Amino acid sequence: MQNENTHTWYLIANPAAGKNAVARRWQALQTFLQQHLPDHVAVLTTHRGHATALAQEAIQQGYRKIIAVGGDGTNFEVTNGILQQTDVPTTHVTYALLPVGTGNDWIRTHRIPKNWLQWLQMLQTGNTLLQDVGVVQYFCNDKPEQRFFVNVAGMAYDAFVVRYAERYKRWIIHKTLYLFMVVRCLFQYRLSRARVTFDEQTVEDYFYTINAGIGCYSGGGMRLVPHANPTDGQLALTLAGRVSKIGVLLNTYRFYNGTLGEHPQIDMYQTTRIRVEPLETRQPLWVEADGEFLGDAPVEIWTVPKALKVVVPGV
Repeated sequence: MQNENTHTWYLIANPAAGKNAVARRWQALQTFLQQHLPDHVAVLTTHRGHATALAQEAIQQGYRKIIAVGGDGTNFEVTNGILQQTDVPTTHVTYALLPVGTGNDWIRTHRIPKNWLQWLQMLQTGNTLLQDVGVVQYFCNDKPEQRFFVNVAGMAYDAFVVRYAERYKRWIIHKTLYLFMVVRCLFQYRLSRARVTFDEQTVEDYFYTINAGIGCYSGGGMRLVPHANPTDGQLALTLAGRVSKIGVLLNTYRFYNGTLGEHPQIDMYQTTRIRVEPLETRQPLWVEADGEFLGDAPVEIWTVPKALKVVVPGV
């Protein structure tokens, strides 16, 4: 069974991704794949967390080539399935994402195309790299939990926005409405006082946001960790201190053009391990990873170098 499956692509598609874009385009996508990638097995997810379980089951059944169809949320679940399983070394599994989601932030770092024919050419060329991954330990309902992430983990305001977005996601149908939601959250958010420890350094302050990055982009194209490199074994750490709400609005352009570190209240570092502890009780210090809300601090984050084998465009 394992030998038969080794060279077959196991495709995990999330029909809800991209505001049900995968469901709407599924028949056309199936026709496209049957014509150009006949050696594949396709499975649709039915609930949250299903993609993680499907990836683990596929590897147990001998599959070593996995494609996720969806956005950053599907990417998060499938890569967690690959990284959580213990049947084979994670680098023995080749992973590709066919992006049909809304955010599509992870693909920006790797320049993975959205066009199906260009994506197919990338897949058939077979160029891969070993990407670093992050591990985040946190608390959910007072119980310790752990997840992997392949892009960016965010605390404080970032997690506040993600939790708000999950509650009202049916209304966020395009980028303009997402930015409106971000601004609305800005005026509801209160800065969190926390202690951040890394590389024998300790920073205590009221933080607007705290970001740890493997990839460069998050939040629909924002570059909160523009110094991230997915293959250098490091976490790109961005600490935004007491930035006023007006200051945030006036510097919104910096979120997108890579100049965030030029703001006097924002510091950027490179490290391999971070601990974040809340220093007040009036509000929780939340954490999200790859756009998925996880839980509360205290949080520990570290890197696992070159742990995920990803199909990417050639140079």
